[in-house]
Amino acid sequence: MKTMWWTLAIVLGLCVTDAAGQAAATNPHIGYVYPAGGERGRTFRVTIGGQSLRGASDAYITGAGVHAKVIQDFPPIFAIDPDERAALAEQIRAVFTKRWTELVKSGRVRDLPASEALARGGLVRDRKRRAATQPAESGAKPPAHPLLYDLDKMSLRELVHAVSTFRSLRTGQRNQQLATTVLVEISIDRDATPGERELRLSTRLGLTNPLRFHVGTLPETRELETGDVRIVELLPQEPALTLPIVINGQILPGDVDRFRFSAKRGQRLVFETHARQLMPYLADAVPGWFQATLTLYDESGEELAFVDDYRFNPDPVFCYDVPEDGVYTLEIRDSIYRGREDFVYRVTVGQRPYVTSIFPLGCRVGQQRYVVAAGWNLYSERFFIDGKTYGGGIWQRPLGRGPGTANVVTYEVNALHAQAEVENNDTLAAAPKVRLPLIIDGRIEQPGDVDMYRFAGHAGDEIVIEAIARRVRSPLDSLVRLLDASGNVVAWNDDYEHKDGFLHTGMGELTHHADAYLRTQLPAAGDYYVQICDTQAHGSPAHAYRLRVGPPQPDFALRVTPSSINARAGFSMPLNVYALRKDGFAGPIDLVLKDAPPGFSLSGARIPAGSDSARFTLNAPIRRIDVPFALTIEGYASIDGQAITRPAIPAEDMMQAFLYQHLVPSQELVVSVVGGRRMGMPIRLVDKPPVRIRPGATTMVRLAAPRHPKVREIVLELSDPLPGITLGNVTHTPGGLTIELVAEPNVNVGSTGNLVVSASLDINAPDKKSGQASKKRRITLGAIPAIPFEVVP
Repeated sequence: MKTMWWTLAIVLGLCVTDAAGQAAATNPHIGYVYPAGGERGRTFRVTIGGQSLRGASDAYITGAGVHAKVIQDFPPIFAIDPDERAALAEQIRAVFTKRWTELVKSGRVRDLPASEALARGGLVRDRKRRAATQPAESGAKPPAHPLLYDLDKMSLRELVHAVSTFRSLRTGQRNQQLATTVLVEISIDRDATPGERELRLSTRLGLTNPLRFHVGTLPETRELETGDVRIVELLPQEPALTLPIVINGQILPGDVDRFRFSAKRGQRLVFETHARQLMPYLADAVPGWFQATLTLYDESGEELAFVDDYRFNPDPVFCYDVPEDGVYTLEIRDSIYRGREDFVYRVTVGQRPYVTSIFPLGCRVGQQRYVVAAGWNLYSERFFIDGKTYGGGIWQRPLGRGPGTANVVTYEVNALHAQAEVENNDTLAAAPKVRLPLIIDGRIEQPGDVDMYRFAGHAGDEIVIEAIARRVRSPLDSLVRLLDASGNVVAWNDDYEHKDGFLHTGMGELTHHADAYLRTQLPAAGDYYVQICDTQAHGSPAHAYRLRVGPPQPDFALRVTPSSINARAGFSMPLNVYALRKDGFAGPIDLVLKDAPPGFSLSGARIPAGSDSARFTLNAPIRRIDVPFALTIEGYASIDGQAITRPAIPAEDMMQAFLYQHLVPSQELVVSVVGGRRMGMPIRLVDKPPVRIRPGATTMVRLAAPRHPKVREIVLELSDPLPGITLGNVTHTPGGLTIELVAEPNVNVGSTGNLVVSASLDINAPDKKSGQASKKRRITLGAIPAIPFEVVP
C-alpha cells in the first residue's frame, strides 16, 4: 500500500515544483524553429519559440546523425524595467565601441569616434530616458533573450541585427503562444542523411509537438536584420552571396528581406521556397499559413521576376536564365505584409536540378519503373521510381543520386495492372476499349483536351472511377464522368475529399481536394465510357493523371493523434484514432501495439463498424522511462475474408485560419513516461468489457485500485463522453472503486465506443512570490484505462 503513497507524493512533488502557478498542466507547444535547418558537418544554434517551454532539458530530432543540446530557456518578456534597459544600453555601447574601433583600425570604415557613430546610427535610442543616459544600478543585468545571448561575441552587423530584431519584437504585437523561447545547439554529422526531420523539446511538462527541420547539403546563411537602424549607412557593404546557397530568415510585421548575390551569364538559377512547408497551418492567421512572395531585381533595381506560389503550392518556386554577369537582389516578404516570429523561411538559390513533373505518376507494387521527367538543370530525362522498397501507397522521394539529386517528387504505387493512354481518344468513337480493373496513365496534354475510355459492364455491377493527380502533385483539377453507350451522363464527380486507404505522407496539407472520385452501380448491361478532363479546361504535358477504373477495393488507412504523448507512470493517456475508409469498407478495426516495451498496453482499441473514429487509451507502465522513444500502432481488419494490416500513422490535429481542422502526418509517435520511482498498481477495470448501459438507467462499474487513503483524493471525470451519459457517484470499496454511469432516456440504443475517465488531484500549490499556500489547483494525472461500452435496450 505504500507504493501508491509514493506514487502520489512524487506526482505531487513534480506538480508543485514544476507547474506551480498553473491551473492545470498545459501541454508544451512549439510554434517555430529558427533557422529550420542546417548544413551537414556544421554546428549552429537555433531559437525555438512557443508556450509552456520552461525547464526545457533536451531536444530530440528524428533520424540519425543530428545531435541537439539545450543551452538555455528564456521566459516571456512583457516588460523591461529601467535598470534592465540601462544595463542593455551599456552592454550595446561597450560591444559597439570595441567592434567599431576594430573596423576603424582595419580601414574598412571612416575614422569616426565610436560615440559619434553610435549617436548617428540610432542603435541606442531614447536619450531622454534613464536607460540611455544613466548607468544601471550595480548588479543589474540586461534582459534575457536568445537574440541577446553572447552579445559581446557578435560582429558589428550581428549586433545591429540582434538589437534591431529585439526592438521589433518588443514594440510589435505580442503573441503569448510564441513568447517562451529556448536556445538549442545543433550539430549535424557530415554523413547525415539529408532531408526532412522532426524536432521536439522535452520540458518540465513533457514533450512538445514536432516541427519540421531540414538537413541540407548546401552552404547556408541567415538574414541580418537592420530595420530602421541608420548605423548600416556607416558600415561597409556586405559582399554578395556566392551560389548555391540556402537563405534562412524570419518575416516580422511589415518586414521585407533582401539578399544580394552574384550570378554569371548563362546560369539557370532555381529559386525554391520552404515557408508553408515548414509550418503547414497557423491557427490564428488567414489564409492559415505564411504566404511568401519572391521578387528578383537587377543591379539597377528593375524587377525581373515575381512569384507568389508554384501551381497550387503556396510556396513560390521559379527558374531564371541569367542574361549577364552581375549582382542581383532577391526580395522576400509576406504577400500582404504580415509577419511574426513563426513566419520562418528557407530559400534555396542555385543552378540545381529541379523536377517540375514526371510521367507516368506511379508504378506497380513490387516493381521499379522508369519515368520521364521534365524540369530545370536535369542531367537526365529518365529516372527510376521504386515500388519494391515501399509497397502500395503514395510516396515522396527525391529523384536521382549524388550531386545530381533533384527535389522530392510524389508518386503512387498500386497493385493493379497499368496501361498507358493512347491518343487520339477524345471522342466516343475513338475511345479505346479497356479491360477492368486497371490503372490508366494519361495526360490532359493541352487546354480543352478530353480523354475517354470504353469498357463493357453488366447490370448491377458496382464501379469505382478515381483520378489520382493532385495528390501526386499534378496541376490537373480533374472531372470524371461515366457515360452510357449513347453518351448520356450516368454519374459524374469533380472534387472529392479523399479518405484514401494508401495515404502515407503529407496529404493532410491538401486544402483543395481536386481529385475526382465516384462509386456507382451500372443500370444495365452494355458498353460504358469513362471521360476525364480538367474542370477549368486547362492542359499541358504536366497535367498527368492515374485513372483507376474497376470494382471497389475496400481498404482503410489510420491516423492517430497526438504524435507526442506525455504519460505518467501507472496512468493512461487518451488518444484519438481516425479511420480513412476506402471504397465502402465499413467493418470494425482493431488496434494493437507492435514491439512495445514491457508494461505498455491499449484499452478500448477498436474502431466500431461504420465509425470513422474512436477514442482509446495508451496505458503506461508503472515505472518512468527516462528517454522518450517511438511506439508503433497497427490496425487489423477482415476484408472479404482476408486479414488486412495497416499502420496507424501518427499525426497532428492542426487548425487552419480559426476554423478548418487537418490531420497532418508526423514521422514518429513519440512517448515520454514521467512519474514516480516506486509505482503501485494502476487503477483498472474489473468488469468484463463492454459495459452495457441502458437508457434511463444507472450502471455500476467496478474498478480495482490500491488500498490507500490517498486514492480518495483522486478526482474522476468523464472526458468528452457520448451525449446523454454522465458520471454519477464514486464509491470507495475495500477492493477499489465503484462508479455510476447515468444514462438519459434518449441515449441511442446500439451506440458503442469508449468512455474515458480522467484522473486529477486538487492541491494547494505555494505561491511563487509569497511562499504561502494559494487556492487549490487541479493537476491532471492522466486517465484510467478506457472503458468500452454499448447501449442496449
